[in-house]
Amino acid sequence: MDHVLQYNFGYLPQRNLASSNLPLATLLANKRPLGAAAVEPVKAKKGKVDSRAEVNLATEKRCIDYVRVLGAEMVQTANSGHPGAAMGCAPMAHLLWSRFMKYDPKEPKWINRDRFVLSNGHACALLYSMLHLTGYDISIDDLQNFRQLDSITPGHPENHVTPGVEVSTGPLGQGISNAVGLALAQAHLAANFNKEGFNLIDNYTYVICGDGCLQEGISSEASSLAGHLRLGKLIVLYDDNKIQIDGSTDLAFTEDVCKRYEAYGWQTIAVTDGDNSVDKLEAAIERARAETSRPTLIKVTTTIGFGSAKEGTAGVHGAPLGHADLANLKERFGFAKDEFFAVPPDVSAAYKACGAAGAAKHAAWKALFACYSAAHPDLAAEFERRIKGELPADWKSALPSWTPEDKALATRQSSQQVLNKLAEAIPDLVGGSADLTPSNLTKFKGAVDFQATTPEGRYIRFGVREHAMAALCNGMAAYGMVRPFCATFLNFIGYAIGAVRVSALSHLGVIYVATHDSIGLGEDGPTHQPVEMLLALRATPNLLTIRPADANEVAGAYAIALEHTTTPTVIALSRQGCANL
Repeated sequence: MDHVLQYNFGYLPQRNLASSNLPLATLLANKRPLGAAAVEPVKAKKGKVDSRAEVNLATEKRCIDYVRVLGAEMVQTANSGHPGAAMGCAPMAHLLWSRFMKYDPKEPKWINRDRFVLSNGHACALLYSMLHLTGYDISIDDLQNFRQLDSITPGHPENHVTPGVEVSTGPLGQGISNAVGLALAQAHLAANFNKEGFNLIDNYTYVICGDGCLQEGISSEASSLAGHLRLGKLIVLYDDNKIQIDGSTDLAFTEDVCKRYEAYGWQTIAVTDGDNSVDKLEAAIERARAETSRPTLIKVTTTIGFGSAKEGTAGVHGAPLGHADLANLKERFGFAKDEFFAVPPDVSAAYKACGAAGAAKHAAWKALFACYSAAHPDLAAEFERRIKGELPADWKSALPSWTPEDKALATRQSSQQVLNKLAEAIPDLVGGSADLTPSNLTKFKGAVDFQATTPEGRYIRFGVREHAMAALCNGMAAYGMVRPFCATFLNFIGYAIGAVRVSALSHLGVIYVATHDSIGLGEDGPTHQPVEMLLALRATPNLLTIRPADANEVAGAYAIALEHTTTPTVIALSRQGCANL
C-alpha cells in the first residue's frame, strides 16, 4: 500500500490522516520518499531493462488487455451492445483510473473527485468494467446483467442508476457538452470558495469521446464556449478510430479535428499509437494537466475492437464478437478461453490498490476541509449547505407578491423581479441566456458575468448556442452546489430539446426560462411562434412545464422549480401584459 500511495500522491500521508490538522499544501511540502525501492523504475542501461519495470509493464499490459476482454464478455453475454470502442479505449481508461484520476469508490459523491464522462456512451461496458475493478458498488453479477431490465448496468450510462456515473450519455455530443458544464461549475466554485492554502475545489474533468460526438453540432457549440472561457481543467481524449456505423469515417468526416479545436482556443495533442504507446499517452495527459489556461483535446488514434479478428472494421462496432472470436481474443491476450468474468488476481489487486489510494486522497481532503472550517467557518457552513443540496433558510420570504391593483406586467417582467430577489437570497443560483438577455430579462441586479477573468461571476453569456446551453446546465446541475437556469424564446427550446430531454432522464433540476410564449409576436411571424412547443414539453416524462397566468403565479413557478431538485422545469413567460388575478 505504501508504494501505491507514494505513486499516486508523491508523498506518504500520515497513518491517522483524518486527525491531521495540516493543510494539504503543508502535507505536500513535507512529502518524503519511501527510499530506493519506491522511486521510479531505473532507466535501462546498455540496452537492459530494469526487472521491476518489466514487472510493472507486464502487469499494466495484462490490466489493459483484461479490460478489453471483460468488455467483450459483457456484450457477448448480453448478446447485444458495442464492444469495439470499449476495447479500443481500454488504454485511455486504464491510465485515467490508475495514474491520474482522484476518486473514492466507497464515497462516489465526494465533491472534489475528478469527473469522468464517457461521451460515447455506447462504450459503457468499458465504464462499468473500470467502476467494478476499482471498487465501486458494482458486482461481477451486475456486469453479467449488462443491458438487462432493472440492472444497474444499462445499455447506456445513467447517472441516477449506477454509482460512479456522472452524467447520462448515449445521444452523441451530450456528454462532452455536459463536461463543459462540469468544468464551468468547478471553475466557478473554486473562485468562490478556494482560499490561500485551501484548494477545496481543484478537480479535473476528463472525457472520452468518439467521432460521432464531434460530428454532432452540440459539441461544436459547447467546445467553442469552453475555449472562450478558457476552462483549463477540461481534458478530452478523442478516440480517433476512423470507424462509424456506416463504415469508414472517410464517408462523411474528413476534417482536421485538431485544427478546428485550435480555432476554438484549445490546446491540441496527437497520440498516433493509442493501442500500445501507453507512455506517450501518459505524457500527453501530463501535458494537458499542465496547461491551465485552456482546455485540451488529445487525439488518440486507436483500432476499434483491438485484438478481435474484426478489429478495425464497422463489424465490431455494435454487435458481439461471437464465441469463437472471443475465445481467440482471450488466448491472444493470455487468458483462459473457457473462463468468463474471472478477474485475474494480479489485475484485481492492481485496480483495488488504485481505489484504495483514491480513498486516501479523499481522507487528505477531509483533513484539509477540517482546517478550512476552522479558518473560514462561514464559508465552510455555506459549502456544506450546498453539498447537502439545501436551499438557504427563509429563502421563500424573498419572493415578491402583487395585488390586483398593481400594474399589469408581462410575465417575463415579473420573472425579472422574482430573479432579482431570488438571486440575492440564493447565492447558488447561476445562469444566463442564449444571447437574448434584453428580451428574456434574466440578468439579475448586481450580477457579474462569468468570464475567463471573472469565474466567480454568476451570469453566463451562452451566446447563440441553445442546445449546448441546456447541456451545460445539465453538467452544472450534475456537478452539484449550484442551481442552474438558462433562457431563450419558448420557440427556440426546440433547438435545445435534445438536452432538455436528457435533463428529465437524468433527474436534474435545471430551470428553463422560456419567454415570448404565444403567437402574439407581431411582425416576427411564424418562424418565432411556438405553436407546438408546449405540447412537446408537456408530453415529456419528468419535465414540469408551467405557464403562469400572472405575476404571483410566476413567483410560485420559481418556488416550485427550486423545490423540485430531481425534475427540470420549463417556465413559459409572456411578452404581453397580464393582469394580476
